[in-house]
Amino acid sequence: MLEAKDIAVLRGEQVVFLGLSFIVSPGEAILLTGANGAGKSTLLRLLAGLIPLAEGDLTWEGQPVLSDPAAHAARLRYLAHADALKPSLSVEENLRFWAQQGGGDIAEALAAVDLLPLAELPARLLSAGQKRRLALARLALAPVPLWLLDEPSVGLDTASIDRFGALLAAHRARGGMVLAATHVALPLPGARELRLGRPA
Repeated sequence: MLEAKDIAVLRGEQVVFLGLSFIVSPGEAILLTGANGAGKSTLLRLLAGLIPLAEGDLTWEGQPVLSDPAAHAARLRYLAHADALKPSLSVEENLRFWAQQGGGDIAEALAAVDLLPLAELPARLLSAGQKRRLALARLALAPVPLWLLDEPSVGLDTASIDRFGALLAAHRARGGMVLAATHVALPLPGARELRLGRPA
């Protein structure tokens, strides 16, 4: 279980959000919504351990998340706006890098996002939607409990969103948790909404 209690984050001297509290239990999904600049991406970066907490408590199973950054990094997948691909490497080579970090079957992950036929193609030749699918393939590698997703469906066509929905459903069925920042509907039935707004 991931729990945030009265957390706050600063960007420079500006408060991004404060007094934010929520709990995510196994199998649950939370949709982070709000206007541009409300702090959705910042919250995901905080939960990924990439930026510091200004105040409040962030815990995993009752233990402070940021007290052991390596252990926390091993329990999550963070998908940001950027697809984090090396253009000169093939589709398979890009995914192999991530598999070396956390394990998993590369062929199965590529098949899950319908990219196995393009495994030898350099990533620079992929369309925007295919690049996003390759980024999503990281989610289909070795299971971890927490997925942090920033606008994950950008560039995806209907068939790709359906495949993404299957990945999300399987993850939650295993007890996985999802926090996703979005401006559009995602295939996350029963997800709770956490709307962020600028502090007064």
